[in-house]
Amino acid sequence: MNILITHGRVIDPASGTDKKADVALADGKIVAIGNTPAGFKPDRTIDATDCIVAPGLVDLAARLREPGYEHEGMLESEMAAAIAGGVTSLVCPPDTDPVLDEPGLVEMLKFRAEKLQCARLFPLGALTRNLAGGVLTEMAELTEAGCIGFSQADVPLADTQVLQRALLYASTFGYTVWLRPQDRDLGKGVAASGPLATRLGLAGVPVSAETIAIFTIVELMKSTGARVHLCRISSARGVALVREAKAQGLPLTCDVSINSLHLADVDIGYFDSRARLNPPLRQQGDREALSAALADGTIDALVSDHTPVEADAKTLPFAEAEPGATGLELLLPLALQWGERSGAGMARAIEVVTSAPARLLAAADAGTGIGRLIEGGVADLCIFEPSLEWQVKPDALRSQGKHTPFSGYPLVGRARHTLVAGRVVHG
Repeated sequence: MNILITHGRVIDPASGTDKKADVALADGKIVAIGNTPAGFKPDRTIDATDCIVAPGLVDLAARLREPGYEHEGMLESEMAAAIAGGVTSLVCPPDTDPVLDEPGLVEMLKFRAEKLQCARLFPLGALTRNLAGGVLTEMAELTEAGCIGFSQADVPLADTQVLQRALLYASTFGYTVWLRPQDRDLGKGVAASGPLATRLGLAGVPVSAETIAIFTIVELMKSTGARVHLCRISSARGVALVREAKAQGLPLTCDVSINSLHLADVDIGYFDSRARLNPPLRQQGDREALSAALADGTIDALVSDHTPVEADAKTLPFAEAEPGATGLELLLPLALQWGERSGAGMARAIEVVTSAPARLLAAADAGTGIGRLIEGGVADLCIFEPSLEWQVKPDALRSQGKHTPFSGYPLVGRARHTLVAGRVVHG
């Protein structure tokens, strides 16, 4: 189908484009930005007046809950949530049941996702078998099956020697290892250490749980030459270590979740289990440091950390509740809100959820051009209304998981149309 998008403001941070222009799509590709080619006849015209035409969002952290946790989320429901939020590419961690440690499981997941014809799926393979931290997986076979990197998800790797071997092997073959920096023993609490956790009587997770893990990872990177992506940085001191490592030229990247960027431990309120998250919400000073680091590029990308949780697992005492929150449909407006309030601006807000995370998927992207708008590139687009005001109502979310600490929050900006490979999949 030939599609012509008219009267929109085109913003592509990767190329610095910010202008009023029409966009012509054909055969799943962008054929023109600006002057429509002679003889181009659209089968459908989308009026983008008062809207921004941007690359489709790329989310580096979204649990789809299949296989194994269908009671908390189905591939259909979570993919529907993704495209409703303007997300056209997403990365899922390997902590499914069974764990993504066999090529057949990865191939089946990708096959099911492709049949839905919604967002593009980039799975992470398990770094160790069953995420048990003992035996390394067959990384080469998992890569052939479609994995774009290897991860322990939220399961800390306690054996430093195993981590060293994993990084050395990954470095040899050019694989990226995705790690959430958290010490196994120090990270067993349920809230960030501090006055609030003490007052509420909640077991605390000190900042050192993150910094010790980062320091260990960085030292092993130096000795192995491995490329590492740190998932969901949560503290000011963690940011400082990442900044130092990047200044030394290490191939280190990282992301931050919408939860840590916008909320602090005080948002737990009176044991609100919707704010039971992993990593735990830290203090206001940490939140401000994360915001500044995202603005200056120390933190590369913003992620939804989408983790749908069933009602029974959330309606428990705070310490017993399952950590996680739905986030795919909130990524875009919360990115825009951050861009405005921090002074980073609209272009940077779009960049941290499009071209910046897409750069981390460059090898998997195979040159299609996800995360950017270029003539000849793949037509993955998000057309959104930047001034549309709406309120987060859990029952109205497409995700099967309805729990979010942003429930009831007023937000501004929402996807009107989402296109993947030139097909309108939402709107």
